[in-house]
Amino acid sequence: MTRFIPYILKTLWRHRSRTLLTLAGSAVALFVFCFVGAVQEGMEDLRNRQAGDRSLIVFQANKFCPATSQLPEDYRGQIEALPGVTRAVPIQVFTNNCRASLDVVVFYGLPPEEVRRVRDFRLVSGSWDEFESRLNQDSAIVGRAVAERRGTRESLSIGGVTVRVVGVFESDDPAEENYIYTHLAFLQRRHGRNLQGRVTQIEVQLDESADAVATGLAIDTMFESGQVETDTRPKGAFQLKSLGDLSQLIAMSRYLGLACVGLVLALVATTTLMSVQDRVKEHAVLQTIGFTGGEVFGLVLIESGVLSLTGGVLGVVLAVVTLELVPMSVGAEAVTIAFQATGRLIAVGVAVSLVVGLLAGIAPAWHASRTDLVAALRGA
Repeated sequence: MTRFIPYILKTLWRHRSRTLLTLAGSAVALFVFCFVGAVQEGMEDLRNRQAGDRSLIVFQANKFCPATSQLPEDYRGQIEALPGVTRAVPIQVFTNNCRASLDVVVFYGLPPEEVRRVRDFRLVSGSWDEFESRLNQDSAIVGRAVAERRGTRESLSIGGVTVRVVGVFESDDPAEENYIYTHLAFLQRRHGRNLQGRVTQIEVQLDESADAVATGLAIDTMFESGQVETDTRPKGAFQLKSLGDLSQLIAMSRYLGLACVGLVLALVATTTLMSVQDRVKEHAVLQTIGFTGGEVFGLVLIESGVLSLTGGVLGVVLAVVTLELVPMSVGAEAVTIAFQATGRLIAVGVAVSLVVGLLAGIAPAWHASRTDLVAALRGA
């Protein structure tokens, strides 16, 4: 059947306006399908990374948004004295929006020398020495995604916090590239506030022998009657709790992806059926010169598949290029999910286009292969 590809392409081009509109509709539907899939891939990547993470997050009990949590910084020493704990890092968090948003920017304030120890970053520009200098407390290193969205410049001002950009970093974890890291003392004094000695959370690194659940329980028990009660969770569980309803919305977005698939199915099936009805005599002539009903069925099926696949590939390519040029993320309560156009998503998008095209062509192809030759040649 591949030798009839030129014939099929000429057939599609014969009604070019209809064909182009169908391609555009399929491309838009697969574009949306890939965007929905990209945020789901980001969510899955977040879960997978945190499943193997040997760290805990200590947060103030009964608090949600980072702006409301205040832990004594000296809890750090008591936590590091526990068996199995290798490091406890105090972190001050500031975000421009605690609610779900596509433009959440999160500042993490850490003791500057700790950043390289607890994060696997690679500076693509700038200097670690300049960032870690105590003389430059307003200095910051910015994630690549933030730098591309906001533009690389000497200073960056978000939510009333202005930092001096001394470096841009990239990470194997795309979500990390949506954060800005600066000095702990700087964020503690933002907007003229004096939060010296107070932090939003403490990140606890564990050795291989430590039991994360038991260590978390030990931390909460230690501070149960202390100055501030704590709520300690594995980092992954903490992030999923922070995302809250947003994670449910992301799960429900699968239905939007299925709706896009249904749209392509209906669109391609309608276009193919119209094409078959316009060429009733043509298909009858083909059968009179030796084509079998099965061969006519195959021609129409391939036509439908080519139409859907071409539109789908166009939509997938546009989605991938858009996400590469404009890194996007969605977040809530200082936790972000990066949109990820993975190889798996690309393969699924292309496969869906092809399968939907073939399914959409079955009914029109069956109709064409069962045409009454006498009636068709008479123009009935």
